[in-house]
Amino acid sequence: MRCTEEAIVDSTTPDEIALRIAVDLACRAPSVHNSQPWQWKYADGQLDLYTDSGRLLASADPSGRQMVISCGAALNHLQTALTALKWSAGIQRVPEGPHSGHLATIRFRHDARPQSHDFDLLAAIRHRHSDRRPFGPVSVKTPLPSHLDDLVQRYGVHLTVLGQHARPSLAEATEITAAARKYDSAYQTELHWWAGHSLPQGGIPADALATADNRDRVDIGRRFPVGRDNSGTTGIDRSTVLVLSSDTDGRGEWLRTGEALSALLLEATVAGLSTCPLTHMTELRQGRDIIRGLIPDRGVPQALVRVGITEKKSPPRQTPRRPLDSVFSIGHRHGAR
Repeated sequence: MRCTEEAIVDSTTPDEIALRIAVDLACRAPSVHNSQPWQWKYADGQLDLYTDSGRLLASADPSGRQMVISCGAALNHLQTALTALKWSAGIQRVPEGPHSGHLATIRFRHDARPQSHDFDLLAAIRHRHSDRRPFGPVSVKTPLPSHLDDLVQRYGVHLTVLGQHARPSLAEATEITAAARKYDSAYQTELHWWAGHSLPQGGIPADALATADNRDRVDIGRRFPVGRDNSGTTGIDRSTVLVLSSDTDGRGEWLRTGEALSALLLEATVAGLSTCPLTHMTELRQGRDIIRGLIPDRGVPQALVRVGITEKKSPPRQTPRRPLDSVFSIGHRHGAR
C-alpha cells in the first residue's frame, strides 16, 4: 500500500519524513527466513503494527510464534530509531486481544533525550546482520555486555547464558529437528523458497549463507541450503549460546521476546560481537523440551542466539528488504475529521 501525498502536520507527532525514517529502520529488524512479516499503518497520531499473514511460514511456523517474535524485533528497532530522533513511544501491546494480528498501538511524545549510546544503537541497526559462519569465543577483550540480563528483563523475558556443557544437548536438539524435517517436503520446499537464491523483497541470498565447510563447523545451526559465504574463522564454532524464555506462552510473550531479542542483538553489535538467532530448535516439541531442561526456571524457551567473534571483518551480504511503501501506509481513521 502506498502512502498518501498528504503530509503529517501535527506538531505533537513526528512528521512524515521522521516516521518514514523510523519505520524504514524498524524494517531492518531480523525475521525468520528474512520474511519481514509486518505491516505498519499510521492515522491521526497513532501508528499500528500488524502481522502480514501472507508471509507466515506455514510449515516452519504454523502457530505464527516466530512471525510475532519477528514483529516484536521490528517494534524494538522502531523505538530505538524514534529515541535517536528525540521521540518517545507509548506502546499498547496486543490491543485487540491475544488472537488478533493487531500487535501494537504506538503513540508519540516529543520528550526523548538521546545519549551517545542511543546513537550507537541506531548505527547498530544498519550494521547488524545474522552471521551463519562459525564464531570464535567471547573473551576478556570482547565480552558479553554485562547488563544483558537487566536489559531483557525490562520486557518480562528471562536470559540464560549456556555454558559449553550444554553444547551436546543443543546439538541433539538440532539433530532431532533436522531428522524430523528431512523428508518433510512442505518444509523443504518452503526453506528452499526463502533461502539460497535472490528474492527482490526478502529471503536469504546465497551470499548470506555459509559454504558447506563453514556450515558443517556449526553443529547447532539450521540446515540451510549451501551458500557462498566462505570467510570467517577456520575452526569449529565456539560461540556462546543465549536463551530467551518466558513464564507463559502467548502472543504477548512472543511480542516481548522479539523486543528483547532486538535489544540484545543491537547491544551485542555495539560491543563488537557477531550474532545469529537460532529458531529451529524451538519449532518442534522435542527440541523445545530439550532446551527447557537447560534453563533454570524451566520456563518456555522462545529464541536462542549464537554470540561470538569473527576473525575476518568482511560481513555476509546484507539481506534484501521490502520497499517501504509496501509495508507502511498513512491515512485517516473512520469518522475522523
